[in-house]
Amino acid sequence: MQHLWAPWRMTYIDSVGDRDGCIFCDQPKAPDLRLALVLGESSHSVIMLNKYPYNNGHLLIAPKRHESQLFGLPQEEYQDLCRTLKASMGIVARVLNPGGMNLGMNVGRCAGAGVEAHLHWHIVPRWEGDTNFMPVMAETRVMPQHLLDSYDRFSPFFREFLAGKDDQGS
Repeated sequence: MQHLWAPWRMTYIDSVGDRDGCIFCDQPKAPDLRLALVLGESSHSVIMLNKYPYNNGHLLIAPKRHESQLFGLPQEEYQDLCRTLKASMGIVARVLNPGGMNLGMNVGRCAGAGVEAHLHWHIVPRWEGDTNFMPVMAETRVMPQHLLDSYDRFSPFFREFLAGKDDQGS
């Protein structure tokens, strides 16, 4: 078994408890959604870029309800979250054409949740050769695209999906 080390992530995980509020509750209320990295909201879910991405195009999909457990969501909110997740994966495939994607949800601090009080899905686009020696040798991660460039590429597709004009693979 290979081990992938990401020691820079612990600084982020440790810092999460230091801030007040919740990014999934607060960022959608920001005056500038682009700077807040919020791509949009469905009836019960919010879609945002991860400010600390593993790869360019790393999305976060969360329910609007401040809930830490998937089983704590009412059925309608769960279905909206699943629909938004599925559509978001379709948008990532369409916009970035990755070779694959990692999809995950870390529930609880010991499971790696950086924001343990508000559950959220991660969609991480992956390409052949997207990891290199930089994180291991230089404790540096090379991001080939600026967050706001990613936002601008995704934004029209999410606007279309959220306006109900395109179901993105649903």
